[in-house]
Amino acid sequence: MGLDTLSDVLRRIHLRGTLLFHVVGGSDWVVEAPPASDIAAAVMPGAGHVMSYHVVASGSCWAALAGEPPVRAGRGDVLVCARGDAHVLSSAPGMRAGYAVNPFFVPASERAPFFLRVRGSQVTPSRADAEVAGDETTLICGFFGCDSQPFNPLLANLPRLLQVRHRGDGEHSLIARFIRTAVVESADQRPGGEAVLERLSEMMFVDLVRGYLEGLPSDHTGWLAGLRDRFVGRALALLHERPAHRWTVDALADRVGLSRSALHDRFLLFIGRAPMQYLNSWRMQLAADLLAHTDANIVSVALQVGYESEAAFVRAFKRSTGLPPGHWRRERTRGLPGHAAARSGTGTPATDG
Repeated sequence: MGLDTLSDVLRRIHLRGTLLFHVVGGSDWVVEAPPASDIAAAVMPGAGHVMSYHVVASGSCWAALAGEPPVRAGRGDVLVCARGDAHVLSSAPGMRAGYAVNPFFVPASERAPFFLRVRGSQVTPSRADAEVAGDETTLICGFFGCDSQPFNPLLANLPRLLQVRHRGDGEHSLIARFIRTAVVESADQRPGGEAVLERLSEMMFVDLVRGYLEGLPSDHTGWLAGLRDRFVGRALALLHERPAHRWTVDALADRVGLSRSALHDRFLLFIGRAPMQYLNSWRMQLAADLLAHTDANIVSVALQVGYESEAAFVRAFKRSTGLPPGHWRRERTRGLPGHAAARSGTGTPATDG
């Protein structure tokens, strides 16, 4: 079995998850969330891109992005605003309210997570053990964070509003376990509870992407659809398995059993770019990962991602990001938690190369 390309991408874009709050809405309620970029620094410090998610734990609701028709979500459904758009959640379609931003800007010690009750458009704090009436809707809400630059092939292939419906696998589904655990951990607030909820939310994201991939029509194109294509999927696995290898289109085509022109055309159809263009973009993401999370010097990074010349790597990285590697590292790691401490690199700290 070849490399699991989706897992490799999820690792390299540094997927993170958090559960921030529970929302309880009555018979007539609406809450409007701002663009994720407006609250990213408060809810997910250091993340290049932030997505909000909402799990319907009980009842039902309507969800809509600005300018888009609303969709109905029932118990067990999950909604993800993959591009970070502003959105509305409500008891009926077409309702609006002002942005509710105050809950996101509270001291970290006061949220882990917290509970909100919505009546009309009024949002007020609530106790974790407050009783929920049978006609009320409960949402479990949080955020996913990841790198978006230089290259994240997953983000562009998710819809703006990803809705994964309850699949009917009952109490044994990952979503059902997430709901049960979220309720218990949020109410008890035991030591380590936040870490449990973070890991569970990350697992849920992977499960959501897999569910979305499995439900794609057979004629769908894009990076995710390419993963399940016999030839493109194999080629992607090979490129991700050995990104520093001196690949050529001929060598790659030979490994997957296609002609050079057929592989090129198939890559363009599914991925939107030629095989070597994709490889170069992915190498830049790997380089960015090394720059942000290790102390590897520029020469070492260049070698690890397949460049024998430091100058050639610096030119390629600057074309991709607009900044030379050393400058990009300083900008990216400013305020990034745990920089260079989590993984040991090689060599000495980078210069402005």
